[in-house]
Amino acid sequence: MASVTAEAGPWQHGAMTDERPPEDGSDATGPGGDPTSHEPEASSEAILLERLAERETAYGLFQRAQTLMERRHHAQAAVLLERAAHLEPGKGSIVEALGRAYYNSGQHRRAAEAFEALLGIDPSAAYGHFGLGQALKQVGRRKEARTHMRLACAMAPESRLYRDALARLGGSE
Repeated sequence: MASVTAEAGPWQHGAMTDERPPEDGSDATGPGGDPTSHEPEASSEAILLERLAERETAYGLFQRAQTLMERRHHAQAAVLLERAAHLEPGKGSIVEALGRAYYNSGQHRRAAEAFEALLGIDPSAAYGHFGLGQALKQVGRRKEARTHMRLACAMAPESRLYRDALARLGGSE
């Protein structure tokens, strides 16, 4: 990803002049020779632009979404995670978080799709089977949900969370 930097003065980067900055390091004109512009403003603008660009990386979006999920803003987190998933297709951590955000915002069909995608990326993801089972249960597909809950329990037999969720699904239907 390209870094955003402030525009250089007229003496840098092949400018069409031979001007040099004053010996004391001051500059009578701002970037690009504009006498009304000031270097500190351009510098803070460059920093702001760099921060905004960083926020639009998959990692930046993922981090912001995690913060939103901690604050229980799951629908808003899902929006950011969709963008992150678009930037980094096939990234299991993003897809898993997207499934959780969908599930916790009541978008159970979308959650099921996200957890199915996670299992396409990593079929051995116990949490993927658990999440898919929970989502399928919510959309009324209990038999399929039970299958995935059993798989989650088999992959992580120490997980009480998975065992309890399977027990709540009850016997075979």
